[in-house]
Parts: sequence; C-alpha cells; structure tokens
Amino acid sequence: MLTIKNLTSIVQEKEILKDISMDFEIWKNYCILGENGSGKSSLALTIMWHPKYEITNWEIIVDWQKINEFTPDQKAKLWIFLAFQNIPEIQWIKLFEFLRTIYNNSTWENLTFLKFKNFIIPFLEEIWLDQEFLRRDLNVWFSWWEKRKIELLQIKLLKPKYIFLDEIDSGLDVDAFKSISKSISELNDETNCFIFITHHFEIINNIDIDEVYVLKDGRVEETGDKTLIEKIKKNWFK
Repeated sequence: MLTIKNLTSIVQEKEILKDISMDFEIWKNYCILGENGSGKSSLALTIMWHPKYEITNWEIIVDWQKINEFTPDQKAKLWIFLAFQNIPEIQWIKLFEFLRTIYNNSTWENLTFLKFKNFIIPFLEEIWLDQEFLRRDLNVWFSWWEKRKIELLQIKLLKPKYIFLDEIDSGLDVDAFKSISKSISELNDETNCFIFITHHFEIINNIDIDEVYVLKDGRVEETGDKTLIEKIKKNWFK
C-alpha cells in the first residue's frame, strides 16, 4: 500500500497542497478529479519530490516503509512511476541509454549494450515503435503519441506497482487516444494500481475505478466510489 498523510506543500511561499491524505492499494484503481488549478498535477509532482515544491508537512509510506526523505531514483526502486502531463524533451541523452539506465538502476541488473538491445526490441514491437527511435535524443521532436508510447514502454519495462497517469490524454487524437486506453487496460492487473489524474472522463471509461478523490483549491473535497464520477459528470464540479 502507498499511504500519504497530511501532505502540505508550497511554491514561492504560496500554499499549493493543504493537508492531503490518501491511500492506494495494489489490485485497485483510483481517479483523482478536479478542475484546472485544483492541485492534481502538483500532487503527483510533490509525491515524486519535484524540486519546485517545498514540502512543509507530510508522511509517505510504501509497504510499511516511510520514504519521506527518499530521492526520485530511490522512489523508482519502490515501484512508483509518474507519466507526466507535459513530457520533457532532453537533448544529448539517447533514448536507448535512458532506458538501459533506468532499467539497470531499478532492477539492480547491469545489462550490457548488446544484451539490453536484444531485451528491449520485443517491447518496441509490442507498441509498434521503430528501432530507429533508440538512436534519437530523448523525446526530442517526438509527436505527442510517440512520447506517450515511450511512457508505456517504461511501464512495460519497469513493471511499477503504483502508476500515476497525469492527464495522459493531452495532445492525442482520437485514434491515439483509443490505442493508449487499450494499452493501459492490458497493462492493468493484480500486481499494480493505476492512479488517473484528470478532469476528463473518457480515459477511465474502460478501466474499473475503485475509489475517487476530488480536489479543490489544493484540498481533498470529496471521496467516494466510482458512482462519484457520474455525479461529477452531471454537475461538472459544482
């Protein structure tokens, strides 16, 4: 279980998140809803220890281990993964070396160049991504759909337990949207839990949601089961 207790964070002396508590269990899926500016993305970035956010109070526990002071790479080894709303482009770092590094660091393995290449190719074929992408700088000049494919590739590769998906439908056309929804449904099993962060609903239509959190002004305003989604749809955060 991933447990967050009394999370409060600030940016430039302004309180962004206010005393947030949540629990996420394997075998279950979650949805964090809220209008733009409600604190959804800030929550995910704070959990992953983004340097922009100063945490003034919190406790975070993974499988009964308190990890408040863990760095992002240490948290990655605890199987926490964040798919960004806005995926960064990073020059001079090749996709191949990025993937090999995160895999070796997360699994305590040390696959050589050749061994990792043989290992990664079947994953590329599964998501219909040409091997030529491995030679390119990380996400540089990639389309939105290609960037999302790289995030799906990381999930397949690392097999994280707690997967935060922050507005992953951003920038996708209809066909790409359907494809990523199908891929997420196939990846979801009893070994993981997906946490969807969104103010849209289509992305969760094909996923069983067990619990919903609604954020407003940096606070948890309401919690409930999936019937809460229908209430929000009807009233649109009113």
